[in-house]
Amino acid sequence: MNIGAQTPTAKPDAAEQSQIDRAIRHVSILVIDDEPGMRNYLVRLLEPRCKRVETAASAVEASERLDMQHFDLVLLDNVMPGQSGLDWLEEQRRVGFFAEVILMTAYADLETAIQAMRVGASDFVLKPFRSNQILNAINRCMVERYLRRENFLLKYELRADNLAARGRLIGNSPGIEAVRKTLEKAAPMPTPVLFTGESGTGKEIAARTLHAMSERADKPFVPINCAAISPEQLSADLFGEPGVPGEEGLLVHASGGTLFLDEVVELPLPIQAALLRVIEDGRIRPGGAEREVPLNLRFVFATNADLDAAMEDGRFRKDLYHRINIITVQMPPLRDRVGDIKELAELFMGKFSRQLGVEPLPLTEQVLYNMARYDWQGNVRELRNLIERSLILGEFPSEFAGLPGDDEVEAVESLHAMERRHILSVLEACGGNRAEAARRLGVSRKTIDRKCAMWNV
Repeated sequence: MNIGAQTPTAKPDAAEQSQIDRAIRHVSILVIDDEPGMRNYLVRLLEPRCKRVETAASAVEASERLDMQHFDLVLLDNVMPGQSGLDWLEEQRRVGFFAEVILMTAYADLETAIQAMRVGASDFVLKPFRSNQILNAINRCMVERYLRRENFLLKYELRADNLAARGRLIGNSPGIEAVRKTLEKAAPMPTPVLFTGESGTGKEIAARTLHAMSERADKPFVPINCAAISPEQLSADLFGEPGVPGEEGLLVHASGGTLFLDEVVELPLPIQAALLRVIEDGRIRPGGAEREVPLNLRFVFATNADLDAAMEDGRFRKDLYHRINIITVQMPPLRDRVGDIKELAELFMGKFSRQLGVEPLPLTEQVLYNMARYDWQGNVRELRNLIERSLILGEFPSEFAGLPGDDEVEAVESLHAMERRHILSVLEACGGNRAEAARRLGVSRKTIDRKCAMWNV
């Protein structure tokens, strides 16, 4: 708690005032004071600067306001008829009140300061105060709140080892272009998005891309791997620790941003039920609190499991599935987007050669051709691991590097060129009709699509 706000300060200059206005622009404030003059003064001061300002003349009226709406900050008079501000605050903290509170009092004795700190007041201003004093106190509170939230989310991400997952959606193959178009349409909407596909296809990267495309890009993106956390810890991470101020959970701390639940099929059934209610109501009761808090949150989900089978087995709730299965994005496996392999390989090669401090390995035509023929059961993650491992060992495995003889290398490359000429000539004869070309060549349509993607045709 900061008691320095009691000391008069000079009027802020234009730059400082602009910084304060930015900090409180989106803040909703409740003013609790029994003096009409003080309430009117604070409304006139704050209304042009804040998102919303409301007033209450007593502790009883303030409680009714909080039952109806959420506020980011409360300006609380201590001496009021019926119940003091500090007694009211102590009572509200017990039932689940997490907003910042600035105590306004005419008596700045040590006992009041100690009690204010004990019940969770964020700051302390002495009446009478000037406009810049209360504005500075509000600014300090909101900056500290922002830093606490960032610290909470960073600690979670470090504990969950999610920092390595950052990246961007790479490639121009038809499958990836289709994903991009869907993300562009979904980005402005608050609708939940479900990413499906094999392990390693880049579902989290796509989710981060969706977040970056949206108006929430400057707010938190919070990834949770539901399969890597115990049910008890997962519940505490999401909904908070009961009765612990500042530990309201990721659903509250991620407000305004995007919550990404990976391996969603692994969510325990009780948490599925609680999450369904949160998504439907747009409200949460943090840490078992008595009062609900409204949420402004985008939910994004991912799984590599068969959700239909999980519902049949009773492991996944059908009502939750229908609530999250509004926009589904199927991430294509790497074997269906071989045209992107070169760009991905070059990206990983540059990244890991810098990190490891070694010279990059040459991505020859032969290496790329062998990569294009490979099945990639682990998809992009497997390609990433292959590049890193090859850099450490100083060479590609034999199945990618091929045989060392120059004649054999030349034969492989000639075979590749012959295959390309033959398929493209048949395609030209069919007027570009890939289905007909596949029929004449005696191969599947998917094989033709894969070859064309590899050759950027």
